[in-house]
Amino acid sequence: MRTLPVFLLLLLLHLTVAAAPQPTLQLDVARFRNEDGSVKGNVVELYATVSGKWLRYMRRAPKMYQAAAVLTLEIVRPNGQAAYQETVTLKPPVLSDTTAAIKNPLSFQKRIILPDGEYSLRALVQDQYRKGQQSLIEMPLVLKSTEAKPTLSDLVLLAKPAARGAEASNFSRSGFSLTRAPGALYARGQEKMFFYGELYNAAVGQPLQVSYRLKEINLPKGMGAKTMATGQSTVTGAEGRPTVLTGELNLSKVLTGTYMLTVEVRNAKKQLLASQTATLHRDADDYAPAGAGPAR
Repeated sequence: MRTLPVFLLLLLLHLTVAAAPQPTLQLDVARFRNEDGSVKGNVVELYATVSGKWLRYMRRAPKMYQAAAVLTLEIVRPNGQAAYQETVTLKPPVLSDTTAAIKNPLSFQKRIILPDGEYSLRALVQDQYRKGQQSLIEMPLVLKSTEAKPTLSDLVLLAKPAARGAEASNFSRSGFSLTRAPGALYARGQEKMFFYGELYNAAVGQPLQVSYRLKEINLPKGMGAKTMATGQSTVTGAEGRPTVLTGELNLSKVLTGTYMLTVEVRNAKKQLLASQTATLHRDADDYAPAGAGPAR
């Protein structure tokens, strides 16, 4: 029996590891003012989504297969010290058939309070059953809550309309239940997009005009961006709490691509008071999983 040289075995092993699929990680970040006046700082919401498609499923029993992803979230101060750090293990539902084309993603949401300042945010996911397979996201995080003029929070892109009457939890804000669109992706079958935002320092009782539009970005050079959808609504400046902004846009005629959502708030004189943007992705050709399961 012939044996392969050691160097060739090592090469094959390296190629096998390199060809193994990397776990897919998406990280959504939203910054809000802290509504508790006794506690200084900003509310930062982290929403991590791990695709179940690329995880390795291990057989645990006849017709029972289990996958797991280890997620580490870390927020670091400029001096290198960690302001927040947490590691959790995410496990999707047990499968009886691993050949299913669509496997549910996993999600983990965390709400923390941090003082004003500049930070670095890191998210690392590792496949628990496939060593060396990981995905890393790093991004700056700037927090500033001292603005006295009208200011908009980050926009949260939703898969369903913000629903009133929700109990206080990590999945609700200002009495609204929020079902996020993981990775800001709207796939085939999702004909509408929804958003949630908060306006701070609005004059109490002041009628406000809210307009929003969707434009395609990352177009070839020289090609002008076309507005694909628009909407508008009216709100009144709230007293003692943020003024909630919600809205929806029809995506039925929006083609596959990357788009910029712009939300603007104006007073009765049509003067611009505040604006905010968010990026979303449209895949009109392929279906996506219905939703992400929570951490287990």
